Amino acid sequence: MAFSGLLRRNVLILSACQALMLSGSSLIIATSALIGFALVENKIWATLPIGCLFLGTLTSTFPASILMKRIGRRAGFMWGPVFGLLGTLLAIIAIIDQNFLLFVIGSFLIGILNGVGYYYRFAAADITSADYRSRAISWVLAGGVLAAFIGPNLASFNRDLISGFPFAGSYASLIVIYILSILLASRLQIAAPTENERHGPQRPLRQIASQPAFVVAVLSATVAYGVMNLLMTSTPLAMAGCGHSFSDTALVIEWHVLAMFTPSFFTGSIINRFGTLRVMGTGAVILFASVAVNLSGTSVPHFVAALILVGIGWNFLFVGATSLVTESYSVPEKAKTQGLNDLIIFTTVAFTAVSSGIIHELAGWEMLNMMVLPAIALALAAIVWFGYRCGRDWRVNTA
Repeated sequence: MAFSGLLRRNVLILSACQALMLSGSSLIIATSALIGFALVENKIWATLPIGCLFLGTLTSTFPASILMKRIGRRAGFMWGPVFGLLGTLLAIIAIIDQNFLLFVIGSFLIGILNGVGYYYRFAAADITSADYRSRAISWVLAGGVLAAFIGPNLASFNRDLISGFPFAGSYASLIVIYILSILLASRLQIAAPTENERHGPQRPLRQIASQPAFVVAVLSATVAYGVMNLLMTSTPLAMAGCGHSFSDTALVIEWHVLAMFTPSFFTGSIINRFGTLRVMGTGAVILFASVAVNLSGTSVPHFVAALILVGIGWNFLFVGATSLVTESYSVPEKAKTQGLNDLIIFTTVAFTAVSSGIIHELAGWEMLNMMVLPAIALALAAIVWFGYRCGRDWRVNTA
């Protein structure tokens, strides 16, 4: 990867920040539904806290993009973890006091951190040339490989660190993660927004959002994240219902997060060789395969295999969609376009996080899997249509 020294340093820092943020997220994903199940009387709301985590993300993502247009990426990435620290402290108090509402509020505040942190990938895209953009995005997302090991293991090892209050110790470890995030972000050397970026000519947001490239990119990323999140957040509940232990659940989440981000070491190169849309289409097909595995059995190997496929499918579809959406805007338009992109995605993610517990409780694990099939089919159809629109080699041409 032909990056300059400074560019490589910035990409590595962004990747480390991504690793820390996702370590916290994977810890929360492995534990939140179980904590909610223990705290709330009506078990149908067990996944509400993780839903509010993503609600915090979607409510902060557009303002965060506009704010960083004014104050710069470095300052924005330093402020985000402050909300994570506040949310973590509330969550620990909530677990000790057995207060479900306080746990929900803490989850929401942690979500604000994620709303800022999901721009790590766009920061990498902004500081690289078009030739290396997909690789930079991939390498930042590859930071999630560490999260596959750090998050679930922190959750498991520190589960009983605070005696008598399961998982309070797990959340206490998030304090270290978010402090490290602030320190790392302070070492970024990214130029402040230029005058052109702040005040240059811009098209109306409606015109930008009506472009086929933007529509297909956002639809694909939304399906990728929505399907992945619906299956991932309900898996701990499904496994508990099948009598599997928490250590088994942590193992499944670990393999899932690993599968989400390990392909990122190669996804950028694969995109450059085969084209963005072919990689996105392959991701959708892999998501179909994950559902087939989930419907074929409920043993631990079935859960592991299914969530590995979900992770790989998400990676191909999401990295490709992120690369595609960067083709739809100019430099002055990037803040509002990136903000709208993530607002749409994480609105869906928040909805799936909340609804996963409801669907699982009312309809069951098999029906939940069946319900995601039309969404995957829609994304695949849009990708195929846009591929033929772009020409025989499926290379993106947004003109």
